[in-house]
Amino acid sequence: MSGPAETASTPLFEINGARATIRLNRPKHLNRLQPDDLDALMELFDRIEADPAVRVLVLTGTGRAFSAGYDLNSVAARATSAIEQKSAGSAFEIVVNRLEDLAVPTICRLNGGVYGGATDLALACDFRIGVDSCVMFMPAARLGLHYYKSGIKRYVSRLGADNARKLFLTAEKIGAAEMLRIGYLTAMAPIEALDREVDRLATVLAGNAPVAMRGMKRAINEFAHGRLDEDAADQRARESMRSAEIKEGIRAFSEKRPPKF
Repeated sequence: MSGPAETASTPLFEINGARATIRLNRPKHLNRLQPDDLDALMELFDRIEADPAVRVLVLTGTGRAFSAGYDLNSVAARATSAIEQKSAGSAFEIVVNRLEDLAVPTICRLNGGVYGGATDLALACDFRIGVDSCVMFMPAARLGLHYYKSGIKRYVSRLGADNARKLFLTAEKIGAAEMLRIGYLTAMAPIEALDREVDRLATVLAGNAPVAMRGMKRAINEFAHGRLDEDAADQRARESMRSAEIKEGIRAFSEKRPPKF
């Protein structure tokens, strides 16, 4: 993973083969997200989905933390009127939900601590691989903030109600081992092995059938949130049985070689 940029900026973006990488880049402030960062992330998500060569996204941060979440000063400033609160207050939630629904599989490379809204940003990724020194906490109860409903729902659907209660209601910090135990982390690695673990998973995902993965990811998310479109899922399953992907997958299996999708 590339090193820190000289100056803070909106998220950095690169494509290397089938892999796209977004790197949050405000290390002096622990990659705390600003309104410009949210706009940039939405544009990058659109670019990724518009590029058929991209098969996987890795989201990470610059420096010693993944992200300290959304800038609280911006939240407070927006609370001055009901109209502003309704529009700008939902901007972060919209970005996180967009990430969860991204067509390609996503990996959050947790290079360090993850705090506040950034815990939900990471949770919206399909996989989270964290360094063994990372920590997380959700301080909403300590700040007097009622978190937005889709974020709470994501915590409950992915971590279970008991873990969601503990994290939201106590606002206590937990370390990497506990993050792994409750399922927040998919995998944990020492810093020297972090990139190797991320690269291994990214390679696996980039090599699988993109259309089939896209449809199954959608179904998994819909099941998790209790809103499965059964007809659409059935249609995708039927179409996959006649697709070029399944023909290549079966041919590769019989020829004992990796498939080329």
